[in-house]
Amino acid sequence: MSFDFMMNSNFHMWFALLLTGVVIIAFIREKWPIEVTSVALLTALLLFGQFFPLPDAVGRNQLDATNLLAGFANPSLIAVLALLVMGQAMIQTDALRAVTGIFDVQDKRYAWLSIFTILIFVLVVSAFMNNTPLVIIAIPVLQALVRSVGISESRIMIPLSYAAILGGMTTLIGSSTNLLVSSAMTELGYEPLGFFDFIVPGSMLAAVGLVYVMFIAPRLLSDRSTLVQQLAGAANEKEFVAELDVDEDSKLIGMECVEGVFPELKELNIKMIQRGGHVILPPFEGYRIEADDILIASATRESLASILNQFPGFLLSEEENDAIEKHADDEETGEQDTTEPRVLAEIMISPASRLIDISLEHANFYRQYGVVVLGIQRRARVVRRRLGRIRLEAGDVLLVTGMRSTIDSMRNSTDFIMLSGSRRELPMPKKAPLAGAIFLATISLAALGIISIPVAAIGGAVLMIATGCLNIRQATRAIDRKIFLLVGSMLALGVMLEVTGGAKFIADQILGLPFVDKPLAMAAVLFIIVAICTNILSNNACAILFTPIAMNLAGSLDVPPDLQYDIAFIFAVTVVFGANCSFASPIGYQTNLMVMGPGHYRFRDFIKAGVPLMLILWGVYILIAKYYFGL
Repeated sequence: MSFDFMMNSNFHMWFALLLTGVVIIAFIREKWPIEVTSVALLTALLLFGQFFPLPDAVGRNQLDATNLLAGFANPSLIAVLALLVMGQAMIQTDALRAVTGIFDVQDKRYAWLSIFTILIFVLVVSAFMNNTPLVIIAIPVLQALVRSVGISESRIMIPLSYAAILGGMTTLIGSSTNLLVSSAMTELGYEPLGFFDFIVPGSMLAAVGLVYVMFIAPRLLSDRSTLVQQLAGAANEKEFVAELDVDEDSKLIGMECVEGVFPELKELNIKMIQRGGHVILPPFEGYRIEADDILIASATRESLASILNQFPGFLLSEEENDAIEKHADDEETGEQDTTEPRVLAEIMISPASRLIDISLEHANFYRQYGVVVLGIQRRARVVRRRLGRIRLEAGDVLLVTGMRSTIDSMRNSTDFIMLSGSRRELPMPKKAPLAGAIFLATISLAALGIISIPVAAIGGAVLMIATGCLNIRQATRAIDRKIFLLVGSMLALGVMLEVTGGAKFIADQILGLPFVDKPLAMAAVLFIIVAICTNILSNNACAILFTPIAMNLAGSLDVPPDLQYDIAFIFAVTVVFGANCSFASPIGYQTNLMVMGPGHYRFRDFIKAGVPLMLILWGVYILIAKYYFGL
């Protein structure tokens, strides 16, 4: 009896819904990396499908490994990964530098015009290529421009990311989200979306959003200085993590914490003390600093500079400190060119960096690059770990010090994005025209329908490698495993929700709401639900999760007989637009994460600027649904 109950499809449906809820909570809490959550989800689905099969009409298990793992061979997923490789080739060859360099003007009178032109350029081009390389290329140019007009980078970096996202709403390859919605429709038995099928309503949304991005969003964002400015004494309370080692001969030994602070370190916010194999957490009342203690602190403004002046070597390893002292001695004796001072610089870990998931200690920046890491900033949060043990993530901003020539040379590395400390312009590589030609040919063939998007993307990626625009190692680094694992596991969850009736159950609950009895109201509700969820989960996860629900909703509505557009198409496009509204969270879209470091943003900055934009686009979409689609 109990076994029959467990074999009932309702049991499978409730398990699918429960698992969906658990996964959503895991994504929101971010306690575990996305890859870990995705692999755990996939494992749970495979084990459940193995022990509790769900047979179809002919007795085949709909939850077997073949069905659940089919998402990893999904053509749209492969196309997304191939487009990432092509985007990396554009970065590697600096193929867009010839265009973006035009906007880098010296005359302050034209700087604002150049800033607005760059935002428009990013919006238009992001309709045809991956957003991330566009934003990476535009960041240094915008930094130079905003400094020339005397405003903070924090006023313009979020608008840059938003412009890239808005442009991605207009074509099928503008965002991986769009491709995944189209793929999910195909698997559900519907016609896929065409390359330009939603360019008109998408352009309407993008145009309204661009006006907001250019004229309203900068006024809502706080003026924040950079890490380097903080060390120079700028009035700003932003903090970054620093590690302070207490040597055996330090005069700090024996200092007692009084009223929550250590007298000589009152400008530092001590987060924890590592002593031997033990960790001491606040409050530190009554504790004394001992030799070989490691202090993990957050520093602001002049505090770190003061510590470096008072206690030379306090922040550095013995090797690093000896190198700096040798440089100072050489300058005094005239043995070294004194015109090359040590400088502070900010570098950001790029999405395809080989340093991702490697600890600072193992990265050994001084030996590899000749610079010393003084602090790390991650999503404006303080990390309670020893600096050397922090594993690097894409978007981390490192505060480094080194010789001017060393800092300049780091611009050659694709592992970093140089945010400050180097102004040297590098010549455009010889392969740039070739990479640009391959990219344009690939997009043109796909847009004209001569070959399919997956074939075009894979062919373009292979050509980039074959012609030397990037090597195989750089290509494999460009493939984002987070996207691969997230999309593959979420496609498996989508299969389970569909075959168990979970998607239909959710659709029925939405249909049961008292105010959504008309197609227009339903489209409006679906848009805002997806838009909210895309900022909590991710755009790709929402696209996969809500497409089956949207198709179930479309099939359950009474449609006006004179409706010009297919209702399934309208609801699919609704999911596309809603899932692209990832403006209110840094985790909603990768470009948001990329600008968080250069703009020195906090989580609430995205809420402050993103929520109004999301609501404006919701209102515009309701008008589009009523007057353009005829709902």
